[in-house]
Amino acid sequence: MTTRHDVEFTSADAVCRAWLYIPQSPDPRPIILMAHGFGGIRQMRLDAFAEQFTRAGYACLVFDYRHFGASDGEPRQFLNIKRQFADWAAAIRFARARDDVDGSRIILWGTSFSGGYVITTAARHTGITAVIAQCPFTDGITSVLAMPRTTALKVGGRALIDLAAAKLGKDPALMPVVGPPGSTAVMTAPDALPAMQAMVPDGVPWRNEVAARVALDVLTYRPGRAAARVQCPILFCICQADTVTPADTTLRYANTAPRGEVKLYPEGHFDIYLGDTFERVLSDQIEFLHRHAPVNPTSPAPTQQQETA
Repeated sequence: MTTRHDVEFTSADAVCRAWLYIPQSPDPRPIILMAHGFGGIRQMRLDAFAEQFTRAGYACLVFDYRHFGASDGEPRQFLNIKRQFADWAAAIRFARARDDVDGSRIILWGTSFSGGYVITTAARHTGITAVIAQCPFTDGITSVLAMPRTTALKVGGRALIDLAAAKLGKDPALMPVVGPPGSTAVMTAPDALPAMQAMVPDGVPWRNEVAARVALDVLTYRPGRAAARVQCPILFCICQADTVTPADTTLRYANTAPRGEVKLYPEGHFDIYLGDTFERVLSDQIEFLHRHAPVNPTSPAPTQQQETA
């Protein structure tokens, strides 16, 4: 039996809203911090992962970034990499301050764009027990080169328009997160739009758009380089047919992590959230967690080297 609470925490100038899953246990359990990828919100299948992790004995904190979903922050749909890193740091502080979870054993779980965040966050923060980076975004240059050239040029042009709007004090110029092939959107692979739509439950108001200026930041954003500084166990779940975060680049970064582990899946970037692939990935992740962050605090666990800040 599990309990899910609506909670919130402050990140700089705004409130992040989250679900806190607590397993039925006499002892506080390790807690997994979770947030979605590029432009996503927690209702888009993160609850499915969290429910299974909680059944396996783990607490989970599943949050929306500022400017997205149920969290505060204006303007809406403003994706800023530095601000989202700050949201992860605020989530860590929130988890460590609670007495209904084991704040000394924090696991970071990220998918796609947030898969890059958890790599860098683990390298920056001391005392992280383990990390799961699922189909992680690791290298902006590689991801941009994987885009059709005309799409990349159109996205870049839209980003420049948004920057101009910001300098003039106007509302952000928005751009779709996903769209059909040939459209002006961040992700235009044939499976992108239907897959993202399939993740959204009926009645959930997900907005398929972000402030376009982030595309310029993405180009030079390379979180995979931080993998070499992650000293805790980290599991990379890599989709070999990934058209968004190419597998070869992610695998190269994964191999630099001192305690890295890799699981490969033949499917594409969006297949990991549903169906048989979801079940296989989840099983692998729970097995990794049970080895490196056992839910029973009396069980022997592998010696964990604390990373330096």
